[in-house]
Amino acid sequence: MPHQHLLTFTTRPRATLDITADVAAVVRASGIATGLAHVFVQHTSCSLMITENADPDVRRDLETVFGRLAPDGDAAYRHDLEGDDDMAAHARSVLSDVGLTVPVGGGRLLLGTWQGIFLWEHRASSHARRVVVTVIG
Repeated sequence: MPHQHLLTFTTRPRATLDITADVAAVVRASGIATGLAHVFVQHTSCSLMITENADPDVRRDLETVFGRLAPDGDAAYRHDLEGDDDMAAHARSVLSDVGLTVPVGGGRLLLGTWQGIFLWEHRASSHARRVVVTVIG
């Protein structure tokens, strides 16, 4: 039987939040030994990523790259209902992703040594974010 759980997090502005332990706890609680864990964020202005978990400079540098790709307040944007960061946050979400899948083996996430699962807030303010974890095996 699939197992599904909703996690809620409060983000910091334009920052990443390591949610690996939270997702791993859902996998353990599922009782599924072999399968897949799908992680999905229910929002359009933040995203999920698997990236370096040891050096936070990697995530800071990714924020710099995305700031160049999707700058706040670009005059070409039409969608700015919630401020200068509104459309930029949507673009950053599309450029990264709102869902990811991780293999499960031995009842645990099969991430590499230096990999972590991160919730990436693209807005310039804190938000409450919902993440759905579905474990299938």
